[in-house]
Amino acid sequence: MKKIIPIEEGDYYLTPEGYRCFTEQYHLKRGYCCESGCRHCPYGYNPSTSLRTGKNTNTIKKNNS
Repeated sequence: MKKIIPIEEGDYYLTPEGYRCFTEQYHLKRGYCCESGCRHCPYGYNPSTSLRTGKNTNTIKKNNS
């Protein structure tokens, strides 16, 4: 079961297209990289190479099972 992270002010903003864009603040609160290539990923994930190059590269992705 996934842990529910409550949304707080500063966790996201709306793009001009109307999508929610999660900020670095939210990603750090969540605690792991989802490997979706998020715009504000603090883990430095690069979808073209499937590598993390950011400051939090030692964080392990949680298992969804």
